[in-house]
Amino acid sequence: MRALPVAALLCLAACAGGPPAPEWKANAHGALESFEAAYLRGDSRIAEQDFARGRAALASTGRADLVARAELVRCAARVASLDFDDCPGYRALAADAAPAERAYAAYLAGQAQAADLALLPEHHRGVSSAGLAAVADPFARLVAAGVLFRQARLAPEGFAIAVDTASAQGWRRPLLAWLGVQEKRARDAGDREAADAIGRRIRLVGSEEQAP
Repeated sequence: MRALPVAALLCLAACAGGPPAPEWKANAHGALESFEAAYLRGDSRIAEQDFARGRAALASTGRADLVARAELVRCAARVASLDFDDCPGYRALAADAAPAERAYAAYLAGQAQAADLALLPEHHRGVSSAGLAAVADPFARLVAAGVLFRQARLAPEGFAIAVDTASAQGWRRPLLAWLGVQEKRARDAGDREAADAIGRRIRLVGSEEQAP
């Protein structure tokens, strides 16, 4: 299983050799991983169902901090797909979030300060466009690209890295979002040939998305 975001943010998996994990942990962990996969492939209906299951499992503990972490998983998936908002699900629970979760929320919003960066996973600390390719986890790489884009700090090579990352993973939703940005940049630059080629790629991905 990948290091981010579910395992690192939720820490729900049982430790090897330890006592069996409570049922809510397994249910929440599985549901949130399924949510992430469905969201990234563009299956909104399944994604919302999976997220609701995971959130309900966490809410059964009465711990707002755990539910806040789940909301951050959803926020991260949106940032990776350039679907920016103010993370309302997390914001409603922010008062009960731990410092690490508050730091991650600030990071996703593109507002992280030095004190926040110290609480983030190492590969999210001070990531630049030049360092994107070195982020081993593809999801974390896309989140970092989304944050840089939100801050208007993403260099041209960063757009190509984001597109290539989403394409390599078969993640339709972020791929369409990043290709759309690439197409606009090409048209704004007057590169009609490149824009048309990107447009054909967008139509290919979009036609598959709508296929039965």
